[in-house]
Amino acid sequence: MSLTIDRDRLLSEIDTLASFSDAEAPAVTRIVFTPTDLQARAWIKARCEEAGLTVRQDAVGNIFARWNGSEPAAPVVGTGSHIDAIPNAGKYDGVVGVLGGLEAIRALRQSGFRPKHSVELLIFTSEEPTRFGIGCLGSRLLSGTLSPDAARKLTDNDGATLDEVRHRAGFGGELEKVKLPIGYYQAFIELHIEQGPLLERRQIPLGIVAKIAAPASLRVLIEGSGGHAGGVLMPDRRDALCAAAELILAIESAARSSGAVDTVATVGMCEVFPGAVNSIPSRVRLSVDIRDTDLQRRDVVIRTFEATSKAVSAKRQVSIQIELLNADAPADCAPAIIEAISQSCRQHELNFLPMVSRAYHDSLFMARIAPVAMLFIPCRNGYSHRPDEYSHPDDIARGTLVLAETLAALSG
Repeated sequence: MSLTIDRDRLLSEIDTLASFSDAEAPAVTRIVFTPTDLQARAWIKARCEEAGLTVRQDAVGNIFARWNGSEPAAPVVGTGSHIDAIPNAGKYDGVVGVLGGLEAIRALRQSGFRPKHSVELLIFTSEEPTRFGIGCLGSRLLSGTLSPDAARKLTDNDGATLDEVRHRAGFGGELEKVKLPIGYYQAFIELHIEQGPLLERRQIPLGIVAKIAAPASLRVLIEGSGGHAGGVLMPDRRDALCAAAELILAIESAARSSGAVDTVATVGMCEVFPGAVNSIPSRVRLSVDIRDTDLQRRDVVIRTFEATSKAVSAKRQVSIQIELLNADAPADCAPAIIEAISQSCRQHELNFLPMVSRAYHDSLFMARIAPVAMLFIPCRNGYSHRPDEYSHPDDIARGTLVLAETLAALSG
């Protein structure tokens, strides 16, 4: 089988999709269910139909574009990613996996290959948490990780519920029907830019993901006692920000002490009230993100942080409340899919790097219902979620070729 990836067409389509944006180029902003997002969806569905694929969408807007195999009742081989983009983002995140997946299917069709298992391109709704405050909304519902009742409670910044927003965007139907059955997919492969610098730094063209890290997210509220910066003496202080400083360093220490480089922890937000130079902080809110490829190790960090919080609360006479927002489990990628990707790399004498995905993706949740794997291509300086995000055309085409051959191996 001889496969030809139409690199120029693929790059042109990436550029065209980037033009559906609420930000001035080169930035891309495409928030789920906005008019811009709906225009982008219509454009990509038209490209899928032009390629001879059968297109359907579910109640939350996940798009399925299928190339029917000779055994239509057999489990499906899937690929895909997302096209929504956070404010002021780049044009490659998610998009390479969607348009690369479409081009891989077109290349297979043009080669004369005929699959036994149907091959399906899946475009996930709202991988980014921008609108509803939760990432991977579509794949969480597809996998049953998020219940329909919990989804219906989600609201955007304007207070509109998910149901209100999706109905206005033209997506009807019941959320209960979104979940896919176990066994629907025989395999699912996601092509993605690395969003890190390792491949470029080591000059290795492809990364094969073995594990996908997953986050636990916590919201921390610290309440002390305010007062005039000159009027309250140090022995009488219950400074919420000083307590927060101890907690920030404690979570860093807990992650560094886990014994594994895969453990990371970040305090990404610190809101101080009242925020005046001559006023003692009386209230602080922190956001905490803890990630690891090992669930038990990550949860030890959480318990260590909770224990430290109790000690700081007692020592500083402040109230500390910790709310666990989510604690998703990490995922292992399927050895059979990893081997299929590896065989394609070896066939073309392409070096590849076994990797951990430290960002989480829709594949993390698809792993709850299907064997999954991820294929990474380099991105310049590891930059992502910013306008200068960039992957070289050769890397995009190379990743698409390996994806196509992997789809052929798994669907034949």
